[in-house]
Amino acid sequence: MALNLLVSLISILISTIFPQSRALQYPQDGFAFAPSRSLIDSIAPTTSLTSSTSISPQTSPLVPALFIIGDSSIDCGTNNFLATMARADHLPYGRDFDTHRPTGRFCNGRIPVDYLALRLGLPFVSSYLGQTGNVEDMIHGVNYASAGAGIIFSSGSELGQHISLLEQIQQFTDTYQQFILSMGEQGAANLISKSVFYLSIGINDYIHYYLRNVSNVQNLYLPWSFSQFLASTIWQEIKNLYDLNVRKVVVMGLAPIGCAPHYMWEYRSENGECIESINDMVREFNFVMRYMIEELGEELPDSNIIFCDVFESSMDIIKNHESYGFNDTTNACCGLGEYRGWILCLSPEMACSNASNHIWWDQFHPTDAVNAILADNVWNGRHTKMCYPMHLEDMVGRKET
Repeated sequence: MALNLLVSLISILISTIFPQSRALQYPQDGFAFAPSRSLIDSIAPTTSLTSSTSISPQTSPLVPALFIIGDSSIDCGTNNFLATMARADHLPYGRDFDTHRPTGRFCNGRIPVDYLALRLGLPFVSSYLGQTGNVEDMIHGVNYASAGAGIIFSSGSELGQHISLLEQIQQFTDTYQQFILSMGEQGAANLISKSVFYLSIGINDYIHYYLRNVSNVQNLYLPWSFSQFLASTIWQEIKNLYDLNVRKVVVMGLAPIGCAPHYMWEYRSENGECIESINDMVREFNFVMRYMIEELGEELPDSNIIFCDVFESSMDIIKNHESYGFNDTTNACCGLGEYRGWILCLSPEMACSNASNHIWWDQFHPTDAVNAILADNVWNGRHTKMCYPMHLEDMVGRKET
């Protein structure tokens, strides 16, 4: 086993240094990036834990497209094409995905936007860098999310290349320009205004910036003022998207990373207790974001902007884990060290045999089973209310005025 682990580690390090070799290794992974509708209709979900697994695409899409901006929680393959240590294009990542192969998703299976795409009647949304650049490939949406990305440009830079929030918005602007050239200004504006935008970013600004005290930031900003700074930046970027005819936006709050295996290991948690000082920062950020999103919704005419408190929903899962079918709330399924939070998931030998009874897949990311529950809650609050002032189902069900 030790020899196999060593070989796996060497292989992954080589693929990180020479990222193109990894991309060439999976030339047939088209389904992971742009699955055909017929293929999605024919596959069966791999998780058996929640009701989300019985979802099948709508016969008619509820919206034209789903556009995704964010970090590793929703990266579906962007970082496969970058020179970075933040990569998930190797097993055991993706082992429980529909294809049972790595796609670049930081999970054993599906990420939340996969489940939501099916709810909306759309195919899985492919990554911006994983497409050919044809409008036909982007007409049902694009995923710009990049692992390591933050609101602050340099957040996560120690990991290597990533596409920051501002760069992702620029990529969307480029996509919009392609739509205009293809279908005219009115056609492009109509498509964008009726589509859903899913924004999930900010956690790396704590993990890779504030908590690491980069540039002595903790002496410049108290946690509360840092949260306000991040939230105000998102506020402005949503307004910029509004100027590009974006009208339906789902803004995700931050997850309880104080309960993540990495910080449980780093802070030497006793008896699996969460690190409350870190969770307090997350609570503050989510509080500020919810307030700002409410004000923004009132300020921007014809907009539908909702805020979903991931912390609230995640803590409900942790506290009531038995009723959800989880028996391990502290240890990652894949990793090394106490709580398996010391080293990122690098090889199949590091993973548990059954991820469905774990809340955490690796140091920071939840399992497919948790993503299914979170997606349920974003859609209609099935398990616990987490979105304000409405759920995604309510948003897309509203008639245009």
